[in-house]
Amino acid sequence: MNRTPKYYDLILGGFVAVLLCSNLIGPGKTVRVLLPFDLPLSFGAGNLFFPVSYIFGDVLTEVYGYARARRAIWCGFGALLFASLMSNLIVDMPPDASEPFNALLQPALEVVFGSTWRIVLASMLAFWLGDFVNSYILARMKVATQGRALWMRTIGSTLAGQAIDSAVFYPIAFLGIWSAETLLKIIVFNWTIKVLIEVVFTPLTYLVVNALKRAEHEDFYDVGTNFTPFSLE
Repeated sequence: MNRTPKYYDLILGGFVAVLLCSNLIGPGKTVRVLLPFDLPLSFGAGNLFFPVSYIFGDVLTEVYGYARARRAIWCGFGALLFASLMSNLIVDMPPDASEPFNALLQPALEVVFGSTWRIVLASMLAFWLGDFVNSYILARMKVATQGRALWMRTIGSTLAGQAIDSAVFYPIAFLGIWSAETLLKIIVFNWTIKVLIEVVFTPLTYLVVNALKRAEHEDFYDVGTNFTPFSLE
């Protein structure tokens, strides 16, 4: 943690940007695509964004270690909190009735950015828990495997982290609104989609990780690391 990495701030910026997109843009739309044999598949657009933030988290932990990944998670948490507060503040402010466009804009803002307190709480708590689980497991597995089989670490940590994320988010956000059966189906479906995206992006993760390790001359092993999430050191 003493030397200053060259590209950490760029990876951190990408991580926060993807996280904000997944929470502010993605949830507002459900998409429908056709699979082979014309099988329809519908899912929330946010599921395309959010798993990419886990890939950023994998890169941060694998190259720079758990402590720097922990700082990134707290930056993401702070960005989500600020964005949520600002979104709700702007939606709740009275629109200027003398501007005709506001009659169209205000309902659209309420639909896209007017999240309920349950969804905001669920999103932030699920992100915080899931990302820390993902980073912790990857760091521990790296030491246990002596740095071998990166694919096993990234996919294994995502299996656990995304399971925590989905299991926390959907019940907090929609319990009592959706039936228990629907909740379970959506949790399993979204967890599967997110893990599959991690698998598909594994070759790219290898390329980015190897390039960063060479450029930074860094390949951090979390031996003796304090894994508390409540630190910025």
